[in-house]
Amino acid sequence: MKFLDLAKVYIRSGSGGGGAVSFRREKFIEFGGPDGGDGGRGGDVIAEAVDGLNTLIDFRYQQHFFAQNGQHGMGRDRTGSRGDDIILRVPVGTEILDEDEETVIADMTEVGQRVVLAKGGNGGFGNAYFKTSTNQAPRRANPGQEGVERTLWLRLKLIADVGLLGLPNAGKSTFLAATSNARPKIADYPFTTLHPNLGVVGVDGAEFVVADIPGLIEGASEGRGLGDLFLGHIERCAVLLHLVDGTSGTLLEDYHTIIEELEAYGAGLDEKPRITVLNKIDALDDEERAFLKEELEAEVGGPVMLMSGASSEGITEVLRALRKKISADRLREAKSQAAEDEPWRP
Repeated sequence: MKFLDLAKVYIRSGSGGGGAVSFRREKFIEFGGPDGGDGGRGGDVIAEAVDGLNTLIDFRYQQHFFAQNGQHGMGRDRTGSRGDDIILRVPVGTEILDEDEETVIADMTEVGQRVVLAKGGNGGFGNAYFKTSTNQAPRRANPGQEGVERTLWLRLKLIADVGLLGLPNAGKSTFLAATSNARPKIADYPFTTLHPNLGVVGVDGAEFVVADIPGLIEGASEGRGLGDLFLGHIERCAVLLHLVDGTSGTLLEDYHTIIEELEAYGAGLDEKPRITVLNKIDALDDEERAFLKEELEAEVGGPVMLMSGASSEGITEVLRALRKKISADRLREAKSQAAEDEPWRP
């Protein structure tokens, strides 16, 4: 399934049905009087967050969503039927923005959350509504209210617990593949990752979700490269994992490039808890590891962990450090292997 995190939709709620002008005419009934019914209400346009979706690709093929109009009122005091609602099913984590792409109308963060985006128009009153003691045969009825028409933007921000940061080819996809069942594309050229990938990682009986986004480059916050398109997907993360390529000849410059882009992007990313890891240590000897770690710790102003996604060295320690930074309410209990191997029983 192709990943799509931004979509434009056109919605319109249903118009209300018009009221009826009618009089009761039956044999042997001399004074029938008005009996025109009211019109039915138009349908609403509703957004609902559902489980099992992680892309907005459905809105690539359908952009127009129109609710049903209410039916007109009829004689014999019959009210028109209400128009059917139309529901936009979106992934959890979707932001609904106004046409200006800035005003947030709703943030769908929980499964089952519903928001009415456009209310249907009310039905018009029939002539029976206007009957009074001084106006016993009104010949007027109200038309129904028009529906609401809007243009909206849907922007998906994946809900993950850990966000991976780093320059292109820093080893983010290799780390995700080594720790989860996710199979992102891995190659020895920049921008191998073209869209975010999610993986469920388990350690010490707990599970959490890791998001891998395309690598950042200098100027990403201003639109260079691909990273700025996807930085929104790590805004909801509890902790950021910053991978620094230990085989790079510009180790400190690489570190500062990412930090500066986080500060330039804003949205509180530079204030999130962050764990810095010196990656690809399988290509370094003990002396190089100690020297580079000491240099990087001096720049970070805190501890730096060592890891290799290719050889799995230090991965468990990094996962445990991440788990400590994630609140208990976001962690999930890992399924035991024995339970997974049990045959299905009715």
